[in-house]
Amino acid sequence: MTIQEKISIMTLEEKASLCSGVDFWHSQPIERLGIPALMLSDGPHGLRKQDDKADHLGVNESIKAVCFPNSCATAASFDRDAVRQIGEAIGDTCQNQQVAVALGPAVNIKRSPLCGRNFEYFSEDPFLAAQLTQSYIRGLQSRHIAASVKHFAANSQEHRRMSSDSVVDERTLREIYFPAFEAAVREGKTKTVMCSYNKLNGTFASQNPWLLTRVLRDEWGFDGYVVSDWGATSDRVKALEAGMDLEMPSSAGENDKKIVEAVRAGLLDEAVLDRAVERILRVHEDYLENARPDTPWDMEAQHALARRVAAECMVLLKNEGGLLPLAEGEDIAVIGLFAKKPRYQGGGSSHINSFRVSSLMDALDGLGGVRYAQGYDIDSEEPDEAMISEAVELARRARSAVIVAGLPDSFESEGYDRSHLRMPACQNELIERVAAVNSRVTVVLYNGSPVEMPWLDRVSAVIEGYLGGQAVGEATRDVLFGLVNPSGRLPESFPMRLEDSSCFLSYGGEGNRAEYREGVFVGYRYYDKKKTQLLFPFGWGLSYTRFAYGALRLDKNSMKDTDTLRVSVDVTNTGSRAGKEVVQLYVADCESSVFRPLRELKGFEKVSLAPGETKTVHFELDKRAFAYWHSELGDWYVESGEFRVQICANSREVLLEAPVRVEGTVRLPVTYTMDSIVVDLMADPRAARIMASLGPLTGALPPAAADEGLQSEVSTAAISPEMMAAMLRYSPLRSLVAFSGGAMSFEDLEKLLALLNSDAGEGEEKA
Repeated sequence: MTIQEKISIMTLEEKASLCSGVDFWHSQPIERLGIPALMLSDGPHGLRKQDDKADHLGVNESIKAVCFPNSCATAASFDRDAVRQIGEAIGDTCQNQQVAVALGPAVNIKRSPLCGRNFEYFSEDPFLAAQLTQSYIRGLQSRHIAASVKHFAANSQEHRRMSSDSVVDERTLREIYFPAFEAAVREGKTKTVMCSYNKLNGTFASQNPWLLTRVLRDEWGFDGYVVSDWGATSDRVKALEAGMDLEMPSSAGENDKKIVEAVRAGLLDEAVLDRAVERILRVHEDYLENARPDTPWDMEAQHALARRVAAECMVLLKNEGGLLPLAEGEDIAVIGLFAKKPRYQGGGSSHINSFRVSSLMDALDGLGGVRYAQGYDIDSEEPDEAMISEAVELARRARSAVIVAGLPDSFESEGYDRSHLRMPACQNELIERVAAVNSRVTVVLYNGSPVEMPWLDRVSAVIEGYLGGQAVGEATRDVLFGLVNPSGRLPESFPMRLEDSSCFLSYGGEGNRAEYREGVFVGYRYYDKKKTQLLFPFGWGLSYTRFAYGALRLDKNSMKDTDTLRVSVDVTNTGSRAGKEVVQLYVADCESSVFRPLRELKGFEKVSLAPGETKTVHFELDKRAFAYWHSELGDWYVESGEFRVQICANSREVLLEAPVRVEGTVRLPVTYTMDSIVVDLMADPRAARIMASLGPLTGALPPAAADEGLQSEVSTAAISPEMMAAMLRYSPLRSLVAFSGGAMSFEDLEKLLALLNSDAGEGEEKA
């Protein structure tokens, strides 16, 4: 029996029941039609499957599983293939455990370093987030497990997350907060989308037709189903009409009754309900037809994958004097509770019950010359003098010291936002005092988002390990001792102070109103434009080897926005170790009539190079690489002019660049009036040609106008040529009548406006 045939014989009540869960994690079954209950379960960096005592905050225990590096870490890998492999592994796990839908990836933009859930999101940059999002989804769905990309949309704070209204202009949504979701649909072909708790511009995301139907389905072509975040439904009937198909968890039938009542009262078209049911069944049928519960779940192999990826994610922030890598066998003091009990994942709905956790001390077991001191506790921020003194004495006698520090669970979690960027005071003091007695100190950080580093100038090396999953200890050893050459790059900027962040003045909002006043200037787009001093810029990361760039080539130096620009650059490993380099390509608009960032990431590739080896890296740039969202046009728009293609070490360090002129092929729908000013007409090539035919009126005010309109008021000496030119540029067309000395009438002006607003190109020379 086909899906359509099943729907045709369903009762109204059965249809309504299929649009909500039967319990916390399962869809509604209809046994008489052979429709089983299917399970949805949390991700995105492992499977959090609960057998009973269900919740969505990670409070109750789930089955043993493998915890991969969190998204804050995997984004630092800048490695599409690594992210895809994680998706494949989680897909295998879901097949084995008969889970049809994995809730992830989480792709919201890191608007502020304060967001409590930043550890679960990829980046502050929409291009990086979009690329990794589609890789994850492709990996997961290659196993016929539906991804549920979340949380759509503009969900960048935990504060008042179920009631706040994200007030965001459309350009900012399109350029910053939508691209990862758009890529999930267009390229990743995600089968489900999870709507967010918050309102978007006054309407809950769960019942926002512009968001869920016009943008998601009509524009992007999404053909799967939309599921609510758990408990995100406000008005069930409005949500169904807007395009939210499946409500989770179960409302115990209460909202099903509202759907039935609305249909019977003629307030809801039954065809809307039928469409939602069809979407749900179509996605679930794909799983049922490809269910493979006998799929092997090799936890040991997945643990090994988690170790490899975690090492790829680690970012070498500082390595003064080439302290790292350390030599095995040297006298090393390892300090910090996280060296024995690592913080490797965030708290909340993504919390995995790991079948094994490897700490750094576990990984160093049996290695001579290593001694350990705890140094701090996580139950209190206050320094423990006895612990610190023990650590200082240990470090004093050692050749090198490795301090493993970071943020405890209480500092960042789903459900609430951070209030500052500080690490616990006990850890900061520990680092300061150890650095005072040992000049060879390495700090390894386990945290889900940026932290202040008041001790940065007093330590020799820093590794950002983020939240690296259950194998983080082994991965840390691999990087510290050079078994793996670090190749991670920061997927977010690390500010010096919280006050430097772009949304510092408005983050969190006033009451339930959260205005995104910074617009498109999020993360490095803000810091770099403002030239703000940073701890570390977006894209930063060091290596144990060195790389050199050369031969930047563009296949054309001018193009239309309908063309594709092919870019290539040579990269050489000039050091003595094999390593991986992240080649970053940015595009800069040299002159724009709208506010744009200095540069934006539009391409990246991770390449592995042996010592002395050179590889050529290729990129292709299309219209979107040069465009901004034009809200009046309702589309992406390229403003004709010069752009620069830049190969960068990070968002602030341009290594090579080359110009390209891009000609926009879309004419803006402009209507000129008597109040239109000259400078705007001169910026329009066609209007400029028409205005040029007017002769002296576009060059300078005629003498009569100057005499009659200006010199009667001020002395000649007060009027500079610059002032005269500026006054003309900013003059409305109507002023041409007043200042032309009778050379132009209002009737002439009406004819000029008709020509300016005409689509015809003929007769311009007759103006």
